[in-house]
Amino acid sequence: MPFALALAFGITALLYASVGFGGGSTYNALLVLAGTDYRILPAIALICNIIVVAGGSWRYAREGCVPWARLWPILLLSAPLAWLGGRIAIERDHFVLILGLSLLVAAILMLTQRESEGQGDHDPRWRWAAPLTGAGVGLLSGLVGIGGGIFLAPVLHLARWAPPRVIAGSASVFILINSLAGLAGQASKIGSDRIGDVAAYWPLVLGVLVGGQIGSLLGARILPPRLIRIATALLIAYVAIRLLLI
Repeated sequence: MPFALALAFGITALLYASVGFGGGSTYNALLVLAGTDYRILPAIALICNIIVVAGGSWRYAREGCVPWARLWPILLLSAPLAWLGGRIAIERDHFVLILGLSLLVAAILMLTQRESEGQGDHDPRWRWAAPLTGAGVGLLSGLVGIGGGIFLAPVLHLARWAPPRVIAGSASVFILINSLAGLAGQASKIGSDRIGDVAAYWPLVLGVLVGGQIGSLLGARILPPRLIRIATALLIAYVAIRLLLI
C-alpha cells in the first residue's frame, strides 16, 4: 500500500471533516486514479466515510444539532435506496463517468452554497420534496460508494431548512446512515472472496482516522468554514476533471 495514497486519504479526510462531510466521493476518485479494482473501491470508500463521520455525528447529536423529527422524512427512502444502489452492478466506464460527473456537480454546489438562516422547512412543498431528495441522493450514494451529504447540504441551505450548524449535523448523520446502508449493499455484491482484497487497504483507515480528527478540530476552532469549503470544492473539481479525462 503506497504511503502517498494513505497520505492523500488523510488530507481528504481533514478537508471534508472540517466542513462536516466524510470524503467518500474523493476517496473513490483517488482509488480509481490509483488503479484499484473498481468492484471493491466503493466498499473501501464507505468504510473510510463511516470512520470520519461517526464521531462527528455523535458530537452533533450530543450538542442538540440533529433535529430527528425533521430529519427522518429525508432518511425514510435514502437508506433503503442506498442499500439498493450498493447492490447494483455497473461497468467500470459507467462507474467512472457517474463518479466524475457527480463530483463535478458536488464541487459546483459547494462553491455556490449560501449559508441559510433556517425555517424553510415550514414550506408545505418541502414535505413532498424531503423524501424525494433523500431517495435520489441515497440511490446515487449507494451506487458509487459515497454518503451523499455533499449533495444534501447545499439543497438544505437552498431550502433554508435550518441554521448552518444544524444542517451540518443533519448531513453528518445522513452520511453515516447512508454509508452503512450502502456498505451492506456493496458487501452482498462483492462476495466473501474479495473481503481480503478490501482488508488489504487497512492503512487508508489509519489515514482517515487521523485526518478526520485534525479536520474536526480545525473546522470547529481555527479555520473559517467558508475558506475550507472553497478549498475542498476546488480539490473536488480538479479530481472530477481528472476522472472525466481518463
